[in-house]
Amino acid sequence: MDKETLISDTTGLNLAKLQKLQQRPAPFAPGAATFWDDPYISEQMQAAHLDPKSDAASRRPQIIDHEVAWLIVALDLKEGDELLDLGCGPGLYTSRLARRGLVVTGGDYARRSIDNAHTEAEKQDLAVNYLCQDYLTLDFKAQFDAVLLVNGDFGVLDQERRVQLLKVIHRALKPDGRFALDVFTRAHRIHYGVSNQWYVAEQGFWRPGKHIVLEEGFDYPQDNLYLNQYVIIEADGTLTTYRNWFQDYTPETITATLKQGGFSVEYLGGNLRGGAFTRGSEWVGVIARKSPPPLPDRG
Repeated sequence: MDKETLISDTTGLNLAKLQKLQQRPAPFAPGAATFWDDPYISEQMQAAHLDPKSDAASRRPQIIDHEVAWLIVALDLKEGDELLDLGCGPGLYTSRLARRGLVVTGGDYARRSIDNAHTEAEKQDLAVNYLCQDYLTLDFKAQFDAVLLVNGDFGVLDQERRVQLLKVIHRALKPDGRFALDVFTRAHRIHYGVSNQWYVAEQGFWRPGKHIVLEEGFDYPQDNLYLNQYVIIEADGTLTTYRNWFQDYTPETITATLKQGGFSVEYLGGNLRGGAFTRGSEWVGVIARKSPPPLPDRG
């Protein structure tokens, strides 16, 4: 559901629309299509990504430093190797990897993030190739030694787009190339709980002027799926719905998913820093190797 008008000239406040939004949406039903490139919201997202004291959008710098150091070793990367960072945001991983001597490409469809990444690369004299593009449309062929997708991005995609993304990654990797990612577990959702609240803001993350935020969480335990839904009501009655979907995984389910996409899992841990996976882990860190295509049946 995209923008609507909550107030009618003839009927006044349309409570039926609000009541409808309390109903559980179908899995992966979309919200407003302009979420990431909305001029105001993208500015707030950028500030969250670059906040060194918060993990709300990107991880804190010291954690990213630890992850990059561990990934260099775990992916067996050497100076001059090529790496593709999908959903690279403002370049927090790509810049660090480029400083390690890797040939780095970063892709993200958020224009503000890519512009920031370009600016920072120029300031640091780093030759990073940045693409403002939906990574599902990338068409690299056997170019990269490794592909990176961090901070749970794999779990926000529906089944069809996950299959498509794995094809994109498999095609982009060199033979025996590796794919590193992390995904949420149900323990992550249990930790943060179900959010149901509303508030009036003079100015906030979603809008620069006065607005109401109706936040509601929908849990789909049978599908290991969760939705954060935000309904924004502006002073003129304009109503916009934003939806963030999260697919949860276990080591077994992410292994099976990657196997179907042509990958064999080499590492499973509690993060991408070498931590062990336990029953209470909120993340699964994974490194998988591109499997060769099956031999033709000559029988």
